[in-house]
Amino acid sequence: MTIETVHVDLGERAYDVRIGRGLIARAGEEITAFAGRRRVAILTDENVAALHLDSLRASLAASGLADAPALVLPAGEATKCWTQLGHAVEWLIEQRIERKDLVIALGGGVIGDLAGFAAAILRRGVRFVQIPTSLLAQVDSSVGGKTGINSPQGKNLIGSFHQPALVLADIDVLGTLTPRDFRAGYGEVAKYGLLGDEDFFDWLETAGPGLSADPVALQRAVRHSVQMKAGIVQRDETEQGERALLNLGHTFGHALESATGYSDRLLHGEGVAIGCTLAFDLSARMGLCSQEAPSRVAAHFAAMGLPSRISDIPGDLPDDEALIALMGQDKKVQDGKLRFILARGIGQAFVTDEVNPDLLRATLAQSRR
Repeated sequence: MTIETVHVDLGERAYDVRIGRGLIARAGEEITAFAGRRRVAILTDENVAALHLDSLRASLAASGLADAPALVLPAGEATKCWTQLGHAVEWLIEQRIERKDLVIALGGGVIGDLAGFAAAILRRGVRFVQIPTSLLAQVDSSVGGKTGINSPQGKNLIGSFHQPALVLADIDVLGTLTPRDFRAGYGEVAKYGLLGDEDFFDWLETAGPGLSADPVALQRAVRHSVQMKAGIVQRDETEQGERALLNLGHTFGHALESATGYSDRLLHGEGVAIGCTLAFDLSARMGLCSQEAPSRVAAHFAAMGLPSRISDIPGDLPDDEALIALMGQDKKVQDGKLRFILARGIGQAFVTDEVNPDLLRATLAQSRR
């Protein structure tokens, strides 16, 4: 298998996403090829550090970047908070990281989002490199420059757009994920087919169940997902229009994550899977798509071992009105109106704020049964 490159063409903010096997072992070579021997500092979490930090440091040292201090943060969504952001920024200042140096985000979406935000506000902008170690981060959060932390009022409400200088997506590291984490990341892969590429979703229905054991198919899935996201980001970098489609399932999913306290009760990709199913169910209720479409979506997530209903979430949840109130904190709200990504069919998503509240409540109620 060769290393493939997806170029994200954003003018002077352009960068490459490198996808393939063994990229952590090549990280020093990849980084020095475009940045030279600048100082680097690594932000990671406890779980990832135990698996991959030594390999990354060895690669950096082999390319002349032997001084690579690392800050190891707690693992989990709760790390995306003011306290850990402040800790990371102050630590980077202590390491004397300057504007031409590099912050390396070694981890999943939590570390990538937090490290990217820290780099964005440190000295009014320091370059950073994404080395995503989860499937979710490789296909979604590491690409596109969205960085940030959570608020008690909602997910990702505090942040900035700050594009990485390079993304290294090492397919090999996905073999270290737990089955649940891999499945959760797959929720974002399926999202791309659902929002804009029915042929890709068709392929996933066949290839998806064996994806974790097939590196060739896995690299294809990652590459295609990144290509789709890169194309959308190039056309709408700061989410003024088309980029909102990437949030298919997220209005519902983020509300459910908030309702579960950003805990292990519901991982982000699991929330996306439930949210995508809800979005298609609501679309069918509104007469926008066939009744078969939501059934097909739910069946595929079930085949992948992913939840597709609110009732699949363990423990108690707020009532429907409280969930709708949580949706009202979504970043896509404009002029106080909720905006949903709905669909006219598989691969035909669109953005609307014209949603019948009674049909929304009926969708939520049905998903609880």
